[in-house]
Parts: sequence; structure tokens; C-alpha cells
Amino acid sequence: MSEEQFAEVVSQYVPPAVEAEAGVNEKKEKKSVSQNKLVKRLRREVGRALHDYNMIQDGDRIMVCLSGGKDSYTMLDILMQLQQSAPVKFELVAVNLDQMQPGFPKEILPNYLESLGVEYQIITEDTYSTVTRVIPEGKTMCSLCSRLRRGILYKAATALGCNKLALGHHRDDIIETMFLNMFHGGKIKAMPAKLKSDDGKHILIRPLAYCREQDIERYSEMKEFPIIPCNLCGSQENLQRVHVKRMLQDWDKQFPGRVDSLFTATQNIVPSQMLDRNLFDFEGLEETQVRDDAHEKRIPVVNQWFGLSGDKE
Repeated sequence: MSEEQFAEVVSQYVPPAVEAEAGVNEKKEKKSVSQNKLVKRLRREVGRALHDYNMIQDGDRIMVCLSGGKDSYTMLDILMQLQQSAPVKFELVAVNLDQMQPGFPKEILPNYLESLGVEYQIITEDTYSTVTRVIPEGKTMCSLCSRLRRGILYKAATALGCNKLALGHHRDDIIETMFLNMFHGGKIKAMPAKLKSDDGKHILIRPLAYCREQDIERYSEMKEFPIIPCNLCGSQENLQRVHVKRMLQDWDKQFPGRVDSLFTATQNIVPSQMLDRNLFDFEGLEETQVRDDAHEKRIPVVNQWFGLSGDKE
């Protein structure tokens, strides 16, 4: 082998350690790109929801309801980012309701919020004892727990001078709620992105309405939020919501795009193609028939139920 051939062979040789290091760097670079895309996607989806539903206006003081779960952490984090570049000025107040659940780590949220430098308030109300006393063991606690929690938070919003409350429900929550209402309530009803309280004093907003839960999970892991599990209802595996979630997850695997289409359907409702007489005036259709210059064009009514026919004999 000539010196030239030997030099060429040596130049092409990469030591295993160097090759391994290059592989690690490549993985890190790909991970960084993926994370950047995730951050941009979540910010874009939150920004789009805020714009589409006019959720935040100049001068708003918003109470961000923080449970200690991945959703509310993500919501607060992105709202704080958008606050720096938003076209309007608004204030954020992070509020957590300590429901006196046994073993609840009281120090986690105050420490985290102090590190952010955001205004915050921790409210302590023993709803845990009420829920566990009223609801029989093994039954779903969510409905009562939610009503109690909502009432307390509305009072806190008034005391803190907040005109809006931000909740961390995301796209998957909205779809799941729609199916739960269809299956168990006989209603086509989900969660609105924006809602006025019954007394008209507050507006409730859901900035994560367009965000997918799997994106929020990844974002939460990336940011390493100090997650606090909900031991009150999180362990109830017999919840109907759990079954619906699994159904949607199976659909998403078997039929990619189906869940996306379902969510799009919540924004494209055609009352005239449903059967709700409160949303569409079916009885008055004859009164809105098209007229021409000479006479009214009458269309024969066909109603077999009453033994009528549109054909002339």
C-alpha cells in the first residue's frame, strides 16, 4: 500500500468515541428543533384562540386558575410569554385553591410562583371533606367538586378585582365533554372557549381551546413543571370521561385525522340540518318561500303522517 493510499484510509477512519459523540450531538440538535416547533405551535394556537374569540382586551385583569397540573402550568407559562408581546396590556394573577386534600404538598406552588415573580394568591377551602361526605364511595366526585370550586373561584375573582378567569381546558377536554353530554345527557354540548358567568360579573376564557393534550404533555415535560397529582378524582378509573378518552385515543390511532375533524365540527354547526326547533324555525319555512314579481311560488306540502299528498288528482 502506497503512502497516499494509507493516508486516505486513515483520513476516512473515525474513532468510535468521536462517532458516538457526533451521534449524541445530532440527537440533541433534532430534539432542540422539535422543541422549538412545539413551543411555536402552542404559542400560535393560544394566540389564535385569543384572537378568534376576543378573549383578552386592553386593561383586563385575569385570574389564572392554577391547579398544579400540566394544563394550568402550560396556560400560565404561555400567557406570561404572550403578555410581553401582546398588542394590549393585561394583568395576570395566578390563583390556586387548596381543597385540603390529604397529603397535598402546600409548599410547591408558592415556591414555584415566587420564582416566576408573578402575582399570586393561595385560597384554602375544605371542599374535600364536603365532597367525600356527600358522594358515596366509588361514585364520581367531579361534578360536585367542580361546582364547589367554581363558586369559590368566582368569589376570589371579585375580591381580587379580576374581570376574567382563565381555565386550562384544552381541545381534547372539549371533545370529550361533547361526547359525555351526548352519551349521558342527550345534548350536543361541549365547552365554549368564552363564557359569561350567570351573574354577568365575570367572563370565563379557555386559552388552550385549540391545543392538543399530547402537545401540552410534551411541553410540560420539557419545562419540568412541578406537577401536583389530583388524588381526589385522578384515581377514579371508572370515570366515564376516562372511557371516552380511551375511545378517542383508539380512534386517533386507527383513523388519523378523525379527532381533528370532530373538533372542526364543533365550529361548523348547521342548525337547519339538525332537529332542534329552538335553533331553527322549521314551522315557519312556508312563510319564507321565495316570491317573484307576479305571484307567490307555493310548494305543495307533503305530509304522509296526516295522509296528505302533494299530487293533484
